[in-house]
Amino acid sequence: MNYLAHAYLSFNEPGILTGNMISDYVKGKKKFDFSSVIQRGIALHRAIDEFTDFHPVTQQAKSYFKQNYRLYSGAFIDVVYDHFLANDKNEFIDAKELDSFCQSTYLHLQNNSTGLPEKFLQMLPYMQQQNWLFQYNCREGIEKSFGGLARRAVYLSESDIAFSIFNTHYHELEKCYQLFFPELKVFSAQYLCKLNSQ
Repeated sequence: MNYLAHAYLSFNEPGILTGNMISDYVKGKKKFDFSSVIQRGIALHRAIDEFTDFHPVTQQAKSYFKQNYRLYSGAFIDVVYDHFLANDKNEFIDAKELDSFCQSTYLHLQNNSTGLPEKFLQMLPYMQQQNWLFQYNCREGIEKSFGGLARRAVYLSESDIAFSIFNTHYHELEKCYQLFFPELKVFSAQYLCKLNSQ
């Protein structure tokens, strides 16, 4: 899953949110530099990623991108899932509620930025200024996210084909999200409960 889903699946627990959002920037034993609650957020992020990557519905969704993007197909699906989450009326009633959640997320990360990974802190102002989390709700935002993914990836030279695939198979991908996300939400809540009880 991408940034919006990881923020949302922190279930309004501030320390969990911090860990969930910085996890990709924390390698190996570096996680022990953080408080126990942030460590739980890091663990939740990694469990979410593993559950997502190996889920049969995600495998189906990846198949649309696999011929052109192989191992990167999963990265595109992470962004696609965030698009459908941003537009899921079961999770966000309307754009105002989505934006309120996004602004609350940025504010929390800003107010608790001391000691966070430098690369994450360098990215955070751009995330906030350009309102990345909210922009997942529109197709133009997905096109930009795909472009950013291609720029950061070592072996990707373009994302235009990916955006075309997204538009061509929009309804099939939406169905994948609808089948998958409720299971992920239940899994994440249960996993977090287990972490918090340890």
